[in-house]
Amino acid sequence: MNIRKSQVLIFILVGLVTGCSNSGDNASTTSEPDNRPNILLIVADDLGYADLGVYGSKIQTPNIDGLAAQGMLFTQFHTAPMCAPTRAMLLSGNNNHVAGMARQGTIGLAGVPFEGYEASLSDRIVPFPRLLNNAGYHTYSVGKWHLGLEPENSPNAAGFSRSFNLLDGAGTHFDAVGFFEGGSTYRLDEDLTEYPVGRYSTEVYTDQLIEFIEENKNDGKPFFAFAAYTSPHWPLQVPAEYLNLYAGFFDDGYDALRERRFESLKQAGIIPPESVLPPRNEEVTPWSDLTAEQQRHESRKMELYAAMVDNLDDHVGRLIDYLNANGLYDNTLIVFMSDNGAAAEDFYNSGPFVEYVQENFDNSYEKMGTAESFVSYGPQWAEAGSAPFQRHKGYTREGGIVAPMIIAGAGVAASGVIDRNYLTVMDFAPTFLEIAGAHYPDDESVNSILGESINRFLAGETDTVHDDDYVTTLFHGGRAYLRQGRWKISTLESPFDEEFFELHDLSVDPGEANNLAEVEPEKFDEMIELWREQRDELGIILPEDL
Repeated sequence: MNIRKSQVLIFILVGLVTGCSNSGDNASTTSEPDNRPNILLIVADDLGYADLGVYGSKIQTPNIDGLAAQGMLFTQFHTAPMCAPTRAMLLSGNNNHVAGMARQGTIGLAGVPFEGYEASLSDRIVPFPRLLNNAGYHTYSVGKWHLGLEPENSPNAAGFSRSFNLLDGAGTHFDAVGFFEGGSTYRLDEDLTEYPVGRYSTEVYTDQLIEFIEENKNDGKPFFAFAAYTSPHWPLQVPAEYLNLYAGFFDDGYDALRERRFESLKQAGIIPPESVLPPRNEEVTPWSDLTAEQQRHESRKMELYAAMVDNLDDHVGRLIDYLNANGLYDNTLIVFMSDNGAAAEDFYNSGPFVEYVQENFDNSYEKMGTAESFVSYGPQWAEAGSAPFQRHKGYTREGGIVAPMIIAGAGVAASGVIDRNYLTVMDFAPTFLEIAGAHYPDDESVNSILGESINRFLAGETDTVHDDDYVTTLFHGGRAYLRQGRWKISTLESPFDEEFFELHDLSVDPGEANNLAEVEPEKFDEMIELWREQRDELGIILPEDL
């Protein structure tokens, strides 16, 4: 295990140092070579904040860690609290309501005929892949889509020239059985297609993306490649050779892991040494209260999750190897990110799909991690993955919306830098458009982009991306937050009501343990008024409005 990973890392780091220019292998067929950078965007699904080696984890992720060594690691990158709204904000550079993803499936106001709740990309935005494609980029997408099943809501309609995608929010990793009646749906370019049963998802998506790039690598045109992996999203399934890689690593339990992760984040320089671990979520059963058999099953869940992250890193390494082997690395901007905080759902034991899942899968200990099982690791392990923050995926606390993110490659001046600037997933659309020389429509036909380009920041020409007046607002699934500078108001539980807003100063309390609403009444009132203005400006419709 360690030998295999070390060899991969050495190969990659040597390739990064000695890699040649792409001008020889990609000779343009036009008289004017197109030297605009390629863009590779890698999105992990439900990867926790503290799960990468470079963020302090003991999970082996040398390929992703190598990107951080060659570029910049960000500690304050913010997403939406769930998969679909993050993807809508990513592709639009806009608020999830403006982009059409105020709900995710049945989470939110399902079935209401109001703008914002389309559950697909709206006509109030233009997806940036369409603009990149119009500007002469090849645009490729593989993996999870989660932005609509219909042809008019497909990756192709959003501007991807080639695509192979799981259309649903999640799927099984060796087949299309999925977690609901009828199974998972896949699309290849414009047509529905079958999943290659028996092959592991991360390998399938990596192979397909490399095939897309390979088809056109010599035509002189740059590419935007979107690798939207479904790993390490539940169900926790891995190839046979990964099943026991982390056997025994987590036998001391999730409470111990949460504390250990918190300390390792400090040691890695990800959080300040004076940071304080937020209070433990009392809804999680203490590890010491579990029986020996329960502990055995619980530790196995985390072993499988770690194996999925390990496997994901191996396939990220394959993409990097391909870029290096084909002289593409030096002219490619690479972004690695997760789409939200660590995931706590457990559809085998609760939720609307329990009957289907339990009929089709066997979660006995011997089956755990195989294609026959449907294992999730629950809030107990998710909160360990969100260690410096409060809560996890689904919440508008920092644990649900702060995700790991790394940028390396073309246009990145720094190397091995840990940065604490506030960034949002909406910043990528204007960043990529600027790289491509593409322009977002500047008229009243669509809403203006809310994100800001980070290219000058990556080039070392400025120290910040957003000033202290910049406002981020979000409502989803009955929970809301608004942030301006170091101040944030958010609600913890649904249903939403303004009286449930709490005020936190994130500069001293990133764990959101101390509600300052009564201590700082003027600031609290100011933030509430700003929330109301943003609601009106963004068209945020709440249940109370119906």
